[in-house]
Amino acid sequence: MEASSEALPNEKDAKAVKEYFKKGGPVRQANLTNYYQSIAKTPLLVTMDAEWGLGMRLDSVQLFPKNMMLGAVKNKNTVYEVGKAIGLQCKRMSVHINYAPVVDVNNNPANPVINDRSFGEDKNKVSNYALEYTKGLQDVGIMACAKHFPGHGDVAVDSHLDLPVINKSMTDLNNLELYPFKQQIKNNVGCIMTAHLSVPAIDTTSHLPTSLSKKTVTGLLKNKLGFKGLIITDGLEMKGVTKYFASGEVSAKAIIAGNDLLCLPEQPRTWRPY
Repeated sequence: MEASSEALPNEKDAKAVKEYFKKGGPVRQANLTNYYQSIAKTPLLVTMDAEWGLGMRLDSVQLFPKNMMLGAVKNKNTVYEVGKAIGLQCKRMSVHINYAPVVDVNNNPANPVINDRSFGEDKNKVSNYALEYTKGLQDVGIMACAKHFPGHGDVAVDSHLDLPVINKSMTDLNNLELYPFKQQIKNNVGCIMTAHLSVPAIDTTSHLPTSLSKKTVTGLLKNKLGFKGLIITDGLEMKGVTKYFASGEVSAKAIIAGNDLLCLPEQPRTWRPY
């Protein structure tokens, strides 16, 4: 049965929501947020990709250093203060969740997508500095979202363009890639983002991204690592997913896998609820 058209956004509204955080300054953003909250029957959960501050998505807003630069700072309290300042930016814009910090260990110099978004190549530094950033955000009431589970650091392919493969043993993953996530979970991070990766040590299903894998999301993240917070996918419009699965199938698989929230799923008009 097709969903009622009355419950679905028209093309103009859908485009407006899609471009919500893509251009303009803070005044426009505040006005949009207030407007959408005022017409929403259910209060909206507002999220944003603001790793180095709202200036990552909006103009006329203060930018902060990227993680690799913060990783070069000796005093990790500086990272806490940066996280706190970014959290206050988010709070002023009524953003509830910041898709940060990146906790990937940048252990592949050919990595085309993480690179300077990581705190570095040492798992202990990445873990310790990411914890400070997370604490800074959450101390001012903004939920942090550690990403990209189970670890996007050792790839040479951008998951925006294709599905990267990580051929490591489970022992190696536990010792390196998963280490920062374990520390985040132990210290009560509110949210974790799942990545589009092929990791045969976790799930051998051909071309199945970790974001759509029940063995990864439910089996590993929830059951083995004990994470009880929100789980959101990376962008579902990325080629690491859409190259191998139809859009409706992607959304269904993501939910079945155990994700709570879907980032940039297909236009809801094409959904068929059962």
